[in-house]
Amino acid sequence: MKKHMCLVRCCCQFVPPNVSENLAKKGVEEARVSIQQSKQIRARRALRSVSFNAFNLEQAVGEANRKVYDCKNTWEQRLEPIARDEGSDHTDDKTVNIVYEYGGIVRDYFRNVLGRNSIDNRGMDLVLNVHFGVDFMNAFWDGDEMTFGDGDGEVFSNFANSLDVVAHELAHGVTQFTANLEYQSQSGALNEHFSDVFGTAISQYANGQTAGDADWLIGDEIMGPALYGEALRSMKAPGTAYNNELLGVDPQPAHMKDYYAGPEDNQGVHINSGIPNRAFYLAAMEMGTDKATLVWYEALQKLWPTANFNDAVTVIVELARQLTRDGKIPLGSAQIIRAAFRDVGLPSTP
Repeated sequence: MKKHMCLVRCCCQFVPPNVSENLAKKGVEEARVSIQQSKQIRARRALRSVSFNAFNLEQAVGEANRKVYDCKNTWEQRLEPIARDEGSDHTDDKTVNIVYEYGGIVRDYFRNVLGRNSIDNRGMDLVLNVHFGVDFMNAFWDGDEMTFGDGDGEVFSNFANSLDVVAHELAHGVTQFTANLEYQSQSGALNEHFSDVFGTAISQYANGQTAGDADWLIGDEIMGPALYGEALRSMKAPGTAYNNELLGVDPQPAHMKDYYAGPEDNQGVHINSGIPNRAFYLAAMEMGTDKATLVWYEALQKLWPTANFNDAVTVIVELARQLTRDGKIPLGSAQIIRAAFRDVGLPSTP
């Protein structure tokens, strides 16, 4: 299957819309403001994407430099002067320093472990905006840069202080420049899934963890005092990440029999990602996170914008066979991966 000749940027946000909406219904004013600002961000991105669609994969090679901007609690990105550039000294702002460090961890993981030269594989600079808005309760990748809110300090803490968040959102960029998976329905759920895969793989790598050591939680690092101990997703046990008055009940299914077929969340992009997430967890527990991530990364480059779950299973298993042949993963890996997908009801049609 051919990929589109041009890239379509999506505004991929870390906190799912159903979570933000539940918070707003419970009277969390910061959540209501964050929802309204998110709508405006998507509208601005849609206008900017008209010119972006002429942008193709043949870009100039860059140097993969980190560029951190301080939005100073305004709703503007890339606010000058730059807060910290590649190779510059620490600043007095801890958030600037930590997002600079985390951006480097993500960049170095893709380069040193997976052989990828930054987000676009051509040395794209990592643009990281911090202190966006007032108590903004989200973080997002919008096609060419990352932006982080500070959270309200009660429900959510600063999003830039989480390696999970930084890795997950920058990974949306990797997907954009490879399979360019459309951000709706199963292709969108795969988009979210691959970001969770790379996010947890990078966190485990940075913390020196194995699959057996990791908690497999996504978003637990940003939970404030009101939600301490909760998370946004569990790759190990989708549907168990949270259950409380503020967030509601985690709606993620762990099996195709519970597939969400409704219209919310772009037809369930953050919801149905739990199904392939569980399959990845099962595979990683058997073959190791590093080996499983390699298979998923190679498969991502063979997928296409409208690929569905069954397409992904076929490509991932085929890449496992090829990598086994090339001696990069152990014999039996393809069988492990097939079994993992079978345990979540794939391949099948909802």
